[in-house]
Formats: sequence, C-alpha cells, structure tokens
Amino acid sequence: MPAVSKGDGMRGLAVFISDIRNCKSKEAEIKRINKELANIRSKFKGDKALDGYSKKKYVCKLLFIFLLGHDIDFGHMEAVNLLSSNKYTEKQIGYLFISVLVNSNSELIRLINNAIKNDLASRNPTFMCLALHCIANVGSREMAEAFAGEIPRILVAGDTMDSVKQSAALCLLRLYKTSPDLVHMGEWTSRVVHLLNDQHMGVVTAAISLITCLSQKNPEEFKTCISLAVSRLSRIVSSASTDLQDYTYYFVPAPWLSVKLLRLLQCYPPPEDGAVKGRLVECLETILNKAQEPPKSKKVQHSNAKNAILFEAISLIIHYDSEPNLLVRACNQLGQFLQHRETNLRYLALESMCTLASSEFSHEAVKTHIETVINALKTERDVSVRQRAADLLYAMCDRSNAKQIVAEMLSYLETADYSIREEIVLKVAILAEKYAVDYSWYVDTILNLIRIAGDYVSEEVWYRVIQIVINRDDVQGYAAKTVFEALQAPACHENMVKVGGYILGEFGNLIAGDPRSSPLVQFNLLHSKFHLCSVPTRALLLSAYIKFINLFPETKSTIQEVLRSDSQIRNSDVELQQRAVEYLKLSSIASTDVLATVLEEMPPFPERESSILAKLKKKKGPGAVSVSELEDGKKEAGSEINGGGGAESAAAASNASTPSPSADLLGLRSGAAGIGSATGAGSLLVDVFSESGTAATASSGTDENFLRDLDLPTESSDSLLVDSALASDSTPSSALGSEDPAPALPESDELLHKFVCKNNGVLFENHLLQIGIKSEYRQNLGRMYLFFGNKTSMQFIGFSTTVTCPGELQSQLNIQTKPVEPLVEGGAQVQQVLNIECLSDFTEAPLLNIRFRYGGTLQNITLKLPITINKFFQPTEMASQDFFQRWKQLSQPQQEAQKIFKATHPMDSEVLKGKLLGLGTALLENVDPNPENFVCAGVIQTKALQVGCLLRLEPNAQAQMYRLTLRSSKESVSKRLCELVAEQF
Repeated sequence: MPAVSKGDGMRGLAVFISDIRNCKSKEAEIKRINKELANIRSKFKGDKALDGYSKKKYVCKLLFIFLLGHDIDFGHMEAVNLLSSNKYTEKQIGYLFISVLVNSNSELIRLINNAIKNDLASRNPTFMCLALHCIANVGSREMAEAFAGEIPRILVAGDTMDSVKQSAALCLLRLYKTSPDLVHMGEWTSRVVHLLNDQHMGVVTAAISLITCLSQKNPEEFKTCISLAVSRLSRIVSSASTDLQDYTYYFVPAPWLSVKLLRLLQCYPPPEDGAVKGRLVECLETILNKAQEPPKSKKVQHSNAKNAILFEAISLIIHYDSEPNLLVRACNQLGQFLQHRETNLRYLALESMCTLASSEFSHEAVKTHIETVINALKTERDVSVRQRAADLLYAMCDRSNAKQIVAEMLSYLETADYSIREEIVLKVAILAEKYAVDYSWYVDTILNLIRIAGDYVSEEVWYRVIQIVINRDDVQGYAAKTVFEALQAPACHENMVKVGGYILGEFGNLIAGDPRSSPLVQFNLLHSKFHLCSVPTRALLLSAYIKFINLFPETKSTIQEVLRSDSQIRNSDVELQQRAVEYLKLSSIASTDVLATVLEEMPPFPERESSILAKLKKKKGPGAVSVSELEDGKKEAGSEINGGGGAESAAAASNASTPSPSADLLGLRSGAAGIGSATGAGSLLVDVFSESGTAATASSGTDENFLRDLDLPTESSDSLLVDSALASDSTPSSALGSEDPAPALPESDELLHKFVCKNNGVLFENHLLQIGIKSEYRQNLGRMYLFFGNKTSMQFIGFSTTVTCPGELQSQLNIQTKPVEPLVEGGAQVQQVLNIECLSDFTEAPLLNIRFRYGGTLQNITLKLPITINKFFQPTEMASQDFFQRWKQLSQPQQEAQKIFKATHPMDSEVLKGKLLGLGTALLENVDPNPENFVCAGVIQTKALQVGCLLRLEPNAQAQMYRLTLRSSKESVSKRLCELVAEQF
C-alpha cells in the first residue's frame, strides 16, 4: 500500500466532527451541518480548481453528514473525479463515497464503470482490490453486465496476486447472487474449481464460497470439485496445528475453511469413486476422533472452532446417510453434548439428533438417550432448548416407546411455555394417532389433551378424532362413554363440548342402556353447557339435539320445548335461529321413516393424510417436520388408526410414490405392471412406457371416450347437519419459497426436438432426477403423463411442478395439471397428468419448472415441454391425383416453407418412414413420381380452425442432402413444421 503523506490527516474533517459532537441540541447540529454544506457547495462551484486533498476532505465531510442521516444531493461528480487519482487515499475515499451514496440508477454509473475498468486493467493490486470491492458493494445489475465477463479472467489468471484473487472470488459471488443469469462461468469452470488446489489458503477460502454457491445451482457442472475438496480437507484434518500457523485459530487448523469444505460436499451425494469416498470417510472419522481428545486450550474460542467443524461433519454424515458406523458414532458424540454445561451445545446436539432419528441406521442409537432428553424437557431453563427436546422426542418416537413419550409430553404440557403449547398439542395428537396400539388409548389421550390444553387444541385435532371414531366401529361405544364422563366435569373446555356433542349425537344410543347415561341424562348434560358456548358450538349442539330425537323418540317433547323457546326461535344470531326453526319443523311434520333417513348415522369419512400433520408442516415450515413420521405412516399402514391401507388406495394413479431399489427409475428395462396396478412396498417401479399400462389402454378406446376422460374430475360432498370443515381433510401443498423459476436449460431445445416424432421416452436426466414422458393425442386434445424419478437414496422435500405458457402461448394452448406429491422418497417415482387443449396454432413450447429440496439445497430446473404443433395432426389418406391437385392450390409464396439441409443421420429409408409416421401425418405410398421421395398429408386440429398440410421430402443419397418442402393453408404453420421436421433428419 502507498505510504500515507503528511497532509492525509485531514484536520478540517477532524474539527468538523468535533464540532458536531459538541453540539448541545439537534437544532445546533443541523445549523452546523447546513453551514458546512453551504461552504462545501461554494468550494465545489468556485472558480478555483480544488486539489485532490481538498476534494477528498470535502467528500469525506459529505459522507459523514450522510451517515448522520441527512440527505446529500451534490458532490457525486467530485467523488467520481477522485477515482482517477493515482493516490491511494484519494481513490479509496472516492470508492467509499460511491459504494455508500451512488445507486444503480445513477446517471454517473457509466463514468464509474469506466474508472473501474481502468483500475482493473492497471495491474496495480491495490487499485484492483478497491475496484473489485466497489463492484461487490454496489452489486447492481449494471455492474454485473459490465464486469461479469472480466472478473473470472482476473480470478484465474496466473499473474494475479493472491489478495486480488480473494477479492475477485468474493466479488463474483456477490454478482452471482444478485444477477445469476448474467454470470456464466463456461470456459472458466474447471480453472475456478482448481483454485481449491491453490497454495494460498485465503484464495481457497474465498474460492470455496463461490464454488459452493455455483454448485447449488449447477451441481453437474462443478462435480469435479468433490475430489479436490476431499483432498484439501484431508490435508487440513491430518495436519498439526503448527503446519498451518498463519491459518491456525486457537490450535485448530483452518476451521473456517474446513467448515466450508464440509458444506460444499453436502451439495452432492456420496462420491462414486471408491478411493475418494474412502479418503472422505477417513477424514470424518479423524474429526470424530479429535472431538474425543482432551482440549488443547481452555478458552472458548478453541472449543467453538473445534465444535464448528464437528457439527458440520455430522451434518455431512447425516446428509450421506450411508455409513452406519459413522452415524452411530455421530449419535454417541451428540449424546455426550446433551449434558454439556454450554447451552448452545445442548441445543445444537438436540437439533442434529432430530435429523439422525430419521435414519434407519441411527434411530435405535438415538433412542438410547430418551431419558436424558425427557430430563432436558423438564429441567432446561431455555425455552428454545426445551422446544428442541420436544422435537427430538417426537422424532425418536416409534411403536416401542410411544406411550412413554406421549405421557411425558402430556405431563410437560401442563407447565409448558405458551409459545410452544400448540406445537406440542399437534405432535401429541399425531403420535397418538400413528402409534395407537388400541383405540381406547387414542381416545383417552386426545380427550386428556383437550382437558389439559383445550385453548391450544386446533380444530384439526378434534375434527380428526371424530373422523377416526366414525370410521372405527369398535371404538364408538368406548368413545361415547368416555366423552360422557369427561363432560361431567364442572369446568369443561368448549372443544370437549364439541367432541361430546358430535359423538353423543351419533353414538349416544350405545351407552343409553345404562341408567346413569340414559337419553335424558345425556341431553341434560349437553344442554347444561349450551349457554356457556360460542355460536358455532351452539349450532353443533342443536344438530346433536335433532339427532337425539331420531335416536331417542322419548326425548322428542323435551327437545322440541327447547327448540320452541324464545331464546332459540327468536335468537339474534341468524344461523341459530334458522337451525332451531328448521329442526323444530322437521321433527314435527316428518314421519319416523323420513326422520330416520334424513338423520341417519354419518357414513365413514374417506381416508386421507391427517390434517393435523398438514397443520404441523405449515406451522414448522417446509421441510422442518421429521421425515420419519411421513414414512412410518406408509410402512406401518396396517396398524394405523385411519384404516390400514385405505390411505394408500386413496392415492390416485396420478400421484403414485413407490419405493424401489431399482436404479432404472422409469422402468425402461423392467417389465412391471401398468401404472394403475397396485404396487407393494418392495416392488419395482412401474414401466411407464409399457403399451399394456393404464396410460396406454386409455388410447384403445374411442375418441369420444378419450375426449370425455380429459375433463378433470371434481369432488363434491354435501352432508346434512355436518360442519363443512369435517367433510374435508385436505392437505395444503408445502410452499417452497418465493424464488423465481430458473431460466430454461440450454439443452431444452435439443430435448424438445427428440420428441417431435415420438411420444414416449426420457425427457431429462441428471444425477438426482429422471423425468419420463408418455403422451397421446386425439384431434385438438392431448394427455401427457410425466414421471419424476428420484435417483438418490434421500428424499426430495417440497417437490412441486409448475407448467406455464409464456407470452402468446397462453391464448394458444390450454393446459390443466393435477398436483404432484410434495414428498418423493429415495428411489421412488411420482406421476403427474397434464390435459392439453390446442386452441390455435402455436410456435413456442410451454415451460415446466420443477422445484424441490435435496439435502437442504433448493433445486430449480426449467425445461421445455415437448408439445409441438405436429402433435395435433390428423393423418389424411389421399390419392396421387388429389395430392397434386391440392399441392397446386397451395402455391402462394406465403403458404410454402422450404429448407435444403445436410443429413445428420444415416439416410436409411425405413428410419425415414418411421420418423414421418411418428410426425403424425399419413405417409402416402406411390404418389410421388420419384420412388425415392416421401410425401405426407395431414390436418392439424385446433379449436379455432383446421389447417391442412402437405409434406414432401426429397433425399439425395450421393450428396447426403435433403430438400424439405411444406405447404399449408397458414404461413406460420408451414414455417414451424419446416423447422421441426428439418431437425429430425
């Protein structure tokens, strides 16, 4: 750095700051500032040219005034002029002023960019760093457009100094975060990745932050970083604290770099190379071993650095979920932290063990710490630690310890903090439902839950218990008896009254034989709570009363008297008044048979995912719920309260998720059953391209059936006297964030052209995901099946797809989609159905955006769906005379599109025929005078009009060339078809 000259003290600035600090009031400060602003303005506008020192001093004063909270509307040009100075201090102040005060829309941005370019080209490392810092601080789109191509070159250049490389890496990271579409690594990718091998640790630390961010967006492009990261991590972990003296922090070698390397490796699945994987396992074992060693320092900085690496290593072990030995060791290490005196360590240990509990390898090891976790729930002072303890109990719960955990959580609920009571209520309700060994225990647990924390029991909880009681004949009598006893308490929560009113109204007859719970006793007990309840609960009780008249005719006169009272038929609430009047009239004029029909027992509810689980997901946020409860609900469906495999069978073929050990996710190499066939937990994935599958059989029917089936099914249910919320137990799809969809992949057009002449195949595949397509078309309608296969052993969380029609395509195509399952298990596949209607001819393709979280990282992929205009061809057979007559009629220049192009594939006549037939047209034999030529005819069906098309393909085998001519009644159709067809040959 240049030496600071004697005049750089800026005494005038020091005096001004001193004056400001000595001001006794706000008014005095403003007066002094206004005086100084007037002086600076006169200096800048004066005839006398200011030297660099004066400019720097006045610009510093303006910056100080701005930081005090006052607006500055001049001095920007003087700051820009400072950038051209050769003095470090003057240039530094200029860049500082610009970074703070100049916004991206400023008119001076071009001048600033020119000054920055000059400094970047100067090869003066100090000036280059200042310029890079300014770019990063401003970080505007204009800056990205101007320098995104220059900074990677500086980063990887061999003659760039290490300090500049560090600044360049961090600057590029900032630009990538603000404008990812403008930062294209391209040819620099491999050289940036190899910065991980740089001798300077500071360069490696800065570069790894950039590579991690780039890898999250483009994992395949930066896959080579895995082996380099493992190699660098191995060198650090195996080194002594004296080996990396400049980068050793309290006896821990390069802790920040180690953490970043471990975090980078979490962007990828376990290494496929055995040697690399073995070396990484050694590193992780070494880190776990070092955690057991006695500390080399008693200072907290040492333990913080050491534990930071340990927890990141455990996160990587959990992410891989493939090394049983490491998972168990990680669990044991975390178990030691559960009783550590440091609160933060206890919190982090509980949080990490929540994730470990979901692994089949470490679940049993986690369960051994149940007593410690229960003790933490009861004794921890910090509410956040208690909340994590409750989360861990929830995650480690299974059929063997469910009763113990539920009992402990219910016991804790009585003294729990108000902020976490609702969450604990939801967890108790879910665990009680999932792991109930008998239904009486489930009913007791939920009623106990309502008694202890009634204010925190959401509607979803009591809805669910009613659904389950209605669906289970063997628990209805016990539920009626238990709720009757619970209602006898002097202070009874309103939610208990709701449950009691509903269950006694449906099943009170099951306990009416006991004189202690006779019909009139039941009615009087319910009615004694009536005046204490809110309007919705009173409405439910009125419904229970009319049900009583059907169940117990002897109570008719008593209940009619209540309904007839002024407090009911003249009630100020319209809903209560209407119910009272209608129920009274119904009970008076309807015969016994009619009354029995209208008020018959509620039918069983359709089986669905529990709405309580949906409520917990919504409360905790996407991906925050332990995955174990989602899987256990599927694996142990036979013992669930909600009716065994009913939930499985309720999942339509459009959303099937089947675990599979097969790497062939789309079933291309297997002869499995069709899509609609039931699949067991261990069966292979269905063969989505099998012609015998359900998707294929749809095409075997008539066109009328096909067109009818394209209408999306709708569900509606109306039930008399039933709260509408009970009739619906739907689960909202989890939100993934508000990030914009990624731009379409560069290879999207190439993938699109693969499907012009075929309807089935693999659309896209990378190391995480495989997308297959099966489609069929009739007239102007089509149906497309999308199959999303998880190629990894881990879950995709928050999986969602969006189909959009950009620009004019919205008025040309109508696409309806069915939702897709938000959770895709490792090695599983989900299916989505798209119904397509062609309204008019089109040239663009709709976009398919897929988002999901894999290992905590958001994946955002956009592809072009292979829906092209030729898919709506209706083949037309024509005689030779008719063909050429029509050919002549379409002779206007705008009706013809022609292209002469070189063959890119072998010119095999059978292959050519197959492609032309796959195009959707009719291949006309013996029509063209030249037998080597091919002619086709078809009509494109759209809702608005029909477009007749004629095609002639003339191959020249000697020249390896084609001439393609297309004629149609619409110019845009001819051009688009010509483009599409030419790409096929």
